[in-house]
Amino acid sequence: MPAAPQTATLRVVSSLKDVARADWDACANPGWPSERPLTSQPRPAPRRGADTPDANCREGEAELAQDTAYNPFLSHDFLWSLEESGAATRKTGWLGQHLVLDGPQGRPVAAMPCYLKSHSMGEYVFDHGWAEAYERAGGQYYPKLQASIPFTPVVGRRLLVGGADADGERRRLLAAAGAQLTRQLGASSLHVTFATRAEWEALGAAGYLKRTDQQFHFINEGYRDFDDFLSALASRKRKVIRRERRDALAGGVEIAHLTGPDLTESAWDDFFAFYMDTGSRKWGRPYLNRRFFSLIGERMGDRILLMLARRGGRAIAGALNLIGSDALYGRYWGAREGQPFLHFELCYYQAIEWGIAHGLKRVEAGAQGEHKLARGYRPTTTYSAHWIADARFRRAVADYLGRERRQVARDGAALAEYLPFKEERMASGE
Repeated sequence: MPAAPQTATLRVVSSLKDVARADWDACANPGWPSERPLTSQPRPAPRRGADTPDANCREGEAELAQDTAYNPFLSHDFLWSLEESGAATRKTGWLGQHLVLDGPQGRPVAAMPCYLKSHSMGEYVFDHGWAEAYERAGGQYYPKLQASIPFTPVVGRRLLVGGADADGERRRLLAAAGAQLTRQLGASSLHVTFATRAEWEALGAAGYLKRTDQQFHFINEGYRDFDDFLSALASRKRKVIRRERRDALAGGVEIAHLTGPDLTESAWDDFFAFYMDTGSRKWGRPYLNRRFFSLIGERMGDRILLMLARRGGRAIAGALNLIGSDALYGRYWGAREGQPFLHFELCYYQAIEWGIAHGLKRVEAGAQGEHKLARGYRPTTTYSAHWIADARFRRAVADYLGRERRQVARDGAALAEYLPFKEERMASGE
């Protein structure tokens, strides 16, 4: 490993049990202790009006927030629950190789969640084509290293630096250590996925290849409530959303918001049945097991929002969200009964309404889904960085990524023209 200044040392740990919860969280979420309640009272959002950011700076402000805000997926509670439940372990192809930088006092001052992988499942930044091409050329793509949150396409820091790092020294050290660990393990590559833009730039400066992709996020422009959000939409779009919400709750469907002590084992049983049904139909093998949900409910229940749709007291559908200091993160959805537009209600409209009521800046509703545009979710660039050991393969990937970045930018600009907001429609001449 590269030498660190002031007698700091780098080590690789295969399990989060080898890092104290408080030490990890001090790096992962500095300034946001895990004991801080996030759901106690609704908070008003900033006033909408003259001080509302325009379209040109919304994404930049969101990127800045991602570097400083509390992110539940980076917490020791979440990552250790993935491991302890058996969802992310050597057996499932996620062997922990977490980089930890210990300071002069022997306690962690920086870290990078990292896994040695034997496949490319559960990542959401797709490199299957890279693997096939490299192996056709006689190379061995697996094992590879993945710096990410398993099964979680959520933007957040990957170079976890606690405290001040004004000159970026610790961030650079983690980047260099990741490349060296890749070589030492004989892995083909290291993939830092769903990083912040600032990290993407820093990793690019350290020799990593830069990649972009796209998600759809709701941005809270200081709305007073859901009706205030609707007032910002074109008339036809408002009518469609109101009709969808009405139809979703037809037949006596009621929505319950569960968090903290309301997250009973019975509620988790209902939700897990939904999760298994959706996962089995979409991907063939769900990644998470029943124990994982019990563990996060026990350890971080105040940072979880489970929305259950009930008819006659019986749960018929559910959507799981995690709560950050400035964002609501939608993760999983499922249903045991068909109901028109219930997916949109639980996953999009309820999330927007709850986020506005609690003063959150945005809602991230997961990967993909251009249908989110019509529901007020904006195209948002996501970032990843890739270190590839083989120089020839690296050149080929770099050429591809240059063309892909340009296409992602064009797609984002084209999709923005279909947003339902009055301001966008007027700007495009409609």
